[in-house]
Amino acid sequence: MSAPTTPRPRAWIPVALTMFAIGWGANQFVSLLVAYRRDEGLSAVDVAALVGVYALGLIPALLLLGPVSDARGRSPVLRAAAVVSVAATGVLLLDHLWALYAGRLLAGVASGAAFAAGSAWVRELSGTAWDPTTVPGTGARRAATALSAGFGLGPLVAGLVAQWAPHALTVAYLPHLVLALAVLVPLWRAPETVPRAEAAVPLRQALRVRSVARTRFRRLVVPVAPWVFTAATVSLAVLPGLLVARGGAAADYAVAVNAVVAGLTLGTGVAVQPLARRLAAQDTRPAARLGCAAVLAGLLVAAGYAASPAPWLLLPTALLLGTGYGCCLVAGLLETQRVAAPHELAGLTGVFYALTYLGFAAPLVLAALTAVAPYPVLLLVLAGLAAATLAWTSLDRRTG
Repeated sequence: MSAPTTPRPRAWIPVALTMFAIGWGANQFVSLLVAYRRDEGLSAVDVAALVGVYALGLIPALLLLGPVSDARGRSPVLRAAAVVSVAATGVLLLDHLWALYAGRLLAGVASGAAFAAGSAWVRELSGTAWDPTTVPGTGARRAATALSAGFGLGPLVAGLVAQWAPHALTVAYLPHLVLALAVLVPLWRAPETVPRAEAAVPLRQALRVRSVARTRFRRLVVPVAPWVFTAATVSLAVLPGLLVARGGAAADYAVAVNAVVAGLTLGTGVAVQPLARRLAAQDTRPAARLGCAAVLAGLLVAAGYAASPAPWLLLPTALLLGTGYGCCLVAGLLETQRVAAPHELAGLTGVFYALTYLGFAAPLVLAALTAVAPYPVLLLVLAGLAAATLAWTSLDRRTG
């Protein structure tokens, strides 16, 4: 990693702000799902597919562009991601079904390009070479917080705007356009951390991320990572839709409810991250266990909500699933950064994020399986899988 001639303790901020803006753009759509069902007549499967198509753009971008940033530098990848994020929101403004799919796919590509390269860049700019006062784990926490804050504020603001503003499905996207354009200038001034000597690594060699085979990654990170966004998407994309399906007075404010649930879920994910980092200071397993336990509890409460007409159950569900999201994210990201070889930091981070985004398939899978079993039963089955993961993280001793 290249180092500055003098310390620059704030050099990480423009990169983190860009991750925040891209996270905002990636997740602003989820609080509008209810509005698209209500105003545009989209089915539950359509809505779930629009959530899932984001991952189709994101996962390949993560797996390819993380290693590219290891080989060619962080700045070209993140700059391109910031521009694509602006383009994605511009396409969503067209408000046609094909544009929704195209915009979500572009948002996924932007996120995949940004999160691996951006997390690695923030971690490097948070090192002692740039900030002598920093402590271990600070870079992972800063990256996770920036991402989660964008994920939380994006849907909260978009949903509240959509509930009460005219031309809701147009105006709701404008805050992100302003934010995404505002971060471009400071991002272009952020210092590169990949030395030119490392940037000469052949791409074919960079794409081989051998750190994936490390025992702690396979046994600690791989089982926990998918619960990051399984927890988040169940809270954001599945449960508010049930509120609309039931009708009644609460359904009249379903867009605002969806926004509040999204903000509460992801805001809780941000709030618990300092605790998760402290739990993971020596060993990431305690943070992973807390995350899996919270996901398990949240899914059990979610099953109760799906079986009952009590809207207030959305609040404890959002808090529990948000806690699980935040703890699993920090535990997985910190473990990934600990086990990655220095020249594979973004590449292995990309693999981690790709595993987390498998959780974006959860709403589509659950919607498809309602032909076989109702949501309460499906959520209980999902809770059983979370319990199995919790048992694995508690009982496995071969990763020490």
